[in-house]
Order: sequence, then structure tokens, then C-alpha cells
Amino acid sequence: MNQRSLYKTIENFDSKEFATNEELLSHVIHQIVTNDRIEIKGGRVWKLDTNKYAYELVAQSGAVEKIKPKFTVKIDEYRMFKQLAAHRTIVARETNVYLQSKGIKKFSATGVGEIINIKGNDFYKYVLSFNTDLDHDVIAPTLNIISVAVSSMLKNRNIEYRSSQLQKDLDKARDIQRSILPAHELFFHNYEMFGISMADRIVGGDFFDYIVSEEKDRVGIVIGDAASKGISAAVQALYVSGALRMGASYQTKISNLIRNINTLVHHAFSDDRFLTLFYAELSNDKQGLCVYVNAGHSSPIVYRASTRTTETLEATGNIVGPFPDQHYRSEGMMLAKGDILLLYTDGVSEAMDNLGIQYSEKRLGEKLIQYRNEKPQQIARMIIGDVQVHSAKNKYSDDKTIVVVKRVK
Repeated sequence: MNQRSLYKTIENFDSKEFATNEELLSHVIHQIVTNDRIEIKGGRVWKLDTNKYAYELVAQSGAVEKIKPKFTVKIDEYRMFKQLAAHRTIVARETNVYLQSKGIKKFSATGVGEIINIKGNDFYKYVLSFNTDLDHDVIAPTLNIISVAVSSMLKNRNIEYRSSQLQKDLDKARDIQRSILPAHELFFHNYEMFGISMADRIVGGDFFDYIVSEEKDRVGIVIGDAASKGISAAVQALYVSGALRMGASYQTKISNLIRNINTLVHHAFSDDRFLTLFYAELSNDKQGLCVYVNAGHSSPIVYRASTRTTETLEATGNIVGPFPDQHYRSEGMMLAKGDILLLYTDGVSEAMDNLGIQYSEKRLGEKLIQYRNEKPQQIARMIIGDVQVHSAKNKYSDDKTIVVVKRVK
């Protein structure tokens, strides 16, 4: 059998699911021994035991006298184990008295799987040894192909396993992130609010939250955007969201709250792991006072029902994280009946079409005026839908979050 055909033959041995690498190798050994086109009478699988500094028998097959299960061969007694990593395949005389008693006068061995360094020496994790009457020059190419093919199988299994574990971890991360996001909708005294957060990847760095006081007399509305993407951004978002919830419970000034958050983030993350943040607080007073801090975040848009115009809330402090000892200024405004506060992340305003044209704050303001008579849920969904249509043909995308707060009475 030529080498290419032999490789494909062995590759096809991995045609079903195996619970462990040892089960796979046992199956491969059996298939090799029983294949009429491969001149091998018997085979064994040895596994490296790093604690015992030895190889242990884990499987055997063929028309040869069986070795007792879990038989161990010490590395120090077998020079060939230290040579396999360099040569891959070795044919030599058997020196172990017990193995000689089983009729093994000569062995042919090849290493498979990953290489592990112990005491300054490299060893294959597994060794396949065979009974054959063929000379070294004849059998060595065959064993080398077996080694390459089986090592490829083990590598692919490892990649698949890691991918599976990664997927499970990502699913858990997504579930955790979803669990900390509030219910989309909240009714608070004279206000109705609705938020949507869409991660570009499985998890993202955008977040929003409603933090209602124990007395139910005030609510904090926060939207944030971590600078990075994926899991690293999600970790930062989780951290800040939790810190805000804890800090807000102490009824401190919101300017001091954001200053404390900045200090925490500065010490916990590197300078390139910053985030932007907008925090607003509403109370149950009839005047409609809204106090806010904008820490370098995309400027929220306020729709004024009395004039049917919009205005923006500019930054009152720097981004959160890179700069220690930052001070944040709080500002106040009044929200009348019919007024709407639109919070969003830059993944919304900077979403591009296939020509590179951004959705823009201007268009957000226009849509807010257009949808002014709708409930917050409809406003949020229609704007997000319009952004998605705008950016559908652009390959690049980002996390997108919108929160709509409307005073309804």
C-alpha cells in the first residue's frame, strides 16, 4: 500500500465517536492489525504516566500472546523512549524479560499525540508498538505514516473538544450577561421606559440598567459602552454594572458615584480598557427633574413636546478608566409631559451603510420626532429596525443599545 493510500485508510478509522483518546487508539490499533494490506500481526497502546516516569499499557490487539493489563515500563529502563521524540519511529530488540517471555523479541514503536517535556526530555504522550516480521527499513515508513495520521486524529479531537468547551463557556457568558440586563420595560411614576441591547458577538460591551431605590422614589437609568469587544468588553460591562448597583444603594450624589466608579475601573483594568457612561436619575416629584452625568458617552437626545424640537446632553466629564482623580459634573433638566429622553451607544449612531455613510445623531433626532407619539417600546424597536436596515450591507458592525424614556403624565 502506498503512503497516501495508507494515510487515507488510517484516517477513515476515525469514523465514529469515542469517549476518550484511549478508546480511539484502541480502535485504531485493532483496525491496523486486522487490515490485510498492512503487514502487522499485533499492536499495543502505551500511555505516558508523568508521575511514575513510565509508560503504561492501555490497549492491545492481534494474534499475539497478551500482556497483563496496566503493565508498566519505566522510562529509565528503555532508552528508546527518550529517542522517539527525535526519530518518531524506532525498531529495536526487546530487552524486558517479561515481554520476552510473551514472545516479543523485537519491537517496532512510533510516537503519537502531543509531546510532553519531563526532566528536560521530550516524550510522546502515547506510543504505539507493533509485532511485525518486517525489517526496519521496510516498516519504518509505514509506522511514520501511522504516527502522522493518528497524531492528526488526536489533534483534531483536541480542537473539537476545546471548541465545544469554548462554546459552552460562551453560552454561559451570554446567559450571565442576559441575566444582569433588566427587563426591557419599566414603569416608574410618570415615566415609561424601554431598552434594547444587541451584542455584535455572542457577548458584548454595551449594557443598560434601571436601578430603582428601595423606597421606590427614584430610579437610576444607566447606559454604558466598553471600548473593546467580545468577552473582555463583557467582563468590564459586568464589573461596572455591579459596581453601579452597589454604589447607587448608598444614596450618594451621582457625580461622586461616577467618580468612584472611575477610580475602581482605573485600578481594575488597563488604560486601553476604558468605557463611556451616561447616568441619569429621575424621582417621583411632579416637576420632572432629571439629574445626570455624561462620562464621555454619546450625547443623549431630548425631544421637547412643547416645541417639537430636539436637544443633546453633552459630556460633563471624561471617559471612565484611564484617568485617575477625575471629577464629574452633574447637570439637571426638567422633563415635561410628552418629552422623551433617548439614550444610545455609538454602535447605533455610527452604524454605516455599504457606502460608509453613518446613521448619525441627526437621523436619530429626526426619527425621534417622527415616532414621538408612540410608546417607548415602539420607538426603540422602530429606531433599531431602521438602523439595522441602514447597515445591513456593511460587513463591520458593533454592539447596539437604545433606551427610550418618556414622560407620559
